[in-house]
Amino acid sequence: MTPEQVRDLVRSRYGAIAEGAASSCCAPKPVAKSPCCGGPDATELARRMGYDEADLSAVGDGANLGLGCGNPQAIAAMRPGEVVVDLGSGAGFDAFLAARRIGETGRVIGVDMTHEMLNKARANAARLGLSNVEFRLGEIEHLPIADNAADVIISNCVINLSPDKAAVFAEAFRVLKPGGRVAVSDVVMLKPLPPELAAVRDLFTGCVGGAATVADLSRWLEQAGFFDIRIDPKPESRELIAEWTPGLGVEDYVTSAIIQARKP
Repeated sequence: MTPEQVRDLVRSRYGAIAEGAASSCCAPKPVAKSPCCGGPDATELARRMGYDEADLSAVGDGANLGLGCGNPQAIAAMRPGEVVVDLGSGAGFDAFLAARRIGETGRVIGVDMTHEMLNKARANAARLGLSNVEFRLGEIEHLPIADNAADVIISNCVINLSPDKAAVFAEAFRVLKPGGRVAVSDVVMLKPLPPELAAVRDLFTGCVGGAATVADLSRWLEQAGFFDIRIDPKPESRELIAEWTPGLGVEDYVTSAIIQARKP
């Protein structure tokens, strides 16, 4: 597929999720029966990704769609007054949790390319009465944010969906202030998918087909200008990933990872 075809596929899939299609995990329903159809719900999945009860109760219903693969909040070390950018902010779950950490003097900017997700996130923000969060329409390869504007960039299982990850990291570098940091949960490739899986289009929306290797991610981050690059695969995510597309064995090829880096 061309990069634009990948974006259109992702936009269509996640727009449908925002409007009520089965989500519960990254797994696209057409590939195989997913946990959405009888397995863990979004709340239970969030617990397994490392969110605690305080996180879940703070955002209430509607923001947590169970689409992540980890908890970037746990590594971002956010401080009051900081500016946080959430790449692929979806219905706002991580953006709202970040807003609690940075307080009224800080600001959170969520960026998503899906109109339906933006509508849902804005409605959720209004319901929660949050004035320090805003959501902007845009692609993460072309962020609608000024240079040197953010202290930290977070993302949860979204960068793997991009057809141009090098551009994502270049944009992250541009919008971060000097000394700013990246704190991302995402999926990385352990070994190439076999041809029969690589040919499945829906795996590109299932956080599998677009995963990159640790070596490639490290190279793109370094090329963008980052230092102190750390990418830590999480073998314990194997059970969760196996549930995304039961029976396909994708857990043998990808794993969740924590990605961190700093701008000089």
